[in-house]
Amino acid sequence: MSMAGRLAAVAMLVAAYGLVYAQPAAVKPGPRVVESFEVGNNVYVRALTVEPATRTLWVGTSTGVNEVDLASGRLRNTFTRNHGLANEYVFAVGIDREGYKWFGTNAGGTSRYRDGKWKTFFPMHGLADYWVYAFANDLQGNLWIGTWAGATRYAPKTGKFTNYVKQLINEWVYGIAVDKSGRVWFGTEGGVSMFDGKTWTSWTHRDGLGAPNDARLPASTNTGLGTRSRHDLNVLRAGTATFNPNYVFSMHAAPDGVVWAGTWGGGVSRFDGKTWRNYTVKDGLAGNLVYAIAQDEQGVLWFGTENGVSRYDGKAWRNFRRADGLLDSNVYALAAAPGGSVWAGTKRGVARIAMQ
Repeated sequence: MSMAGRLAAVAMLVAAYGLVYAQPAAVKPGPRVVESFEVGNNVYVRALTVEPATRTLWVGTSTGVNEVDLASGRLRNTFTRNHGLANEYVFAVGIDREGYKWFGTNAGGTSRYRDGKWKTFFPMHGLADYWVYAFANDLQGNLWIGTWAGATRYAPKTGKFTNYVKQLINEWVYGIAVDKSGRVWFGTEGGVSMFDGKTWTSWTHRDGLGAPNDARLPASTNTGLGTRSRHDLNVLRAGTATFNPNYVFSMHAAPDGVVWAGTWGGGVSRFDGKTWRNYTVKDGLAGNLVYAIAQDEQGVLWFGTENGVSRYDGKAWRNFRRADGLLDSNVYALAAAPGGSVWAGTKRGVARIAMQ
């Protein structure tokens, strides 16, 4: 039957039975999950970093590092312990001002790579700990390294490591960001700390960090707060979601001076220099556990949660989940690339979100 015939048949049904017919709405233009790349069924993507100078996407996984060509999406190289990594489980990828790639590992310190040459740094070299979870460059060219035993500042010019532990609200550091004024922000298991070069300031849930526990979720016991025992990153308790708003997974310093912190169960927190404002699923956020934060070329914010990716342009929210093309619900890493694409890392692989 032709399209005209089908429409005529629908009109007859409407007339005969009083049915209401609505013309299908056109698909709204906007970003879509345009492609995905798998890395293995039981492999986790924990870190994504874009290197614009070489048009490279660095993918840190639980089985090594992948070097991907951004233009073609093709895999250039895979690096494991056989190539120079101290440990294959990579939680963070940083790039310093000299072009060295730094890979933060689970219990293997940090391995540095450039032009085929590798070097690994342990506490014996000055690093704060063997467990490394974050990197950020400051305005002076230093590389900040977040570990499970404080933060390390590495000065490339001198090769000196300086560690900060007692200055932090908590020594378990998961996220680092540097704002436009040069202040360094640390997301920890006990709240947020900031270092302006001279003094330290900290904030916790009592100061407004993280939304209230309206769902009355049980408190998480999976934390090293106040201990030196190692723990995993499980966010469930007997299969149930948990709440720990002082636990900050991710930090982002926006060009407008606003600082964002992704919390465990308290959504994402926005700090304008005076007060914290929290956004949760009630506002449109996909999930209240915010593992990752990125900002694209247009200034749009992206949040990786336990229930997909959220896009926030300051007015409206748009969420992307497995039904939209993500490989898994938990989004542990995000990276914004030149051209407007955003990459999302999950269990099994990565997905690229772009205008279609």
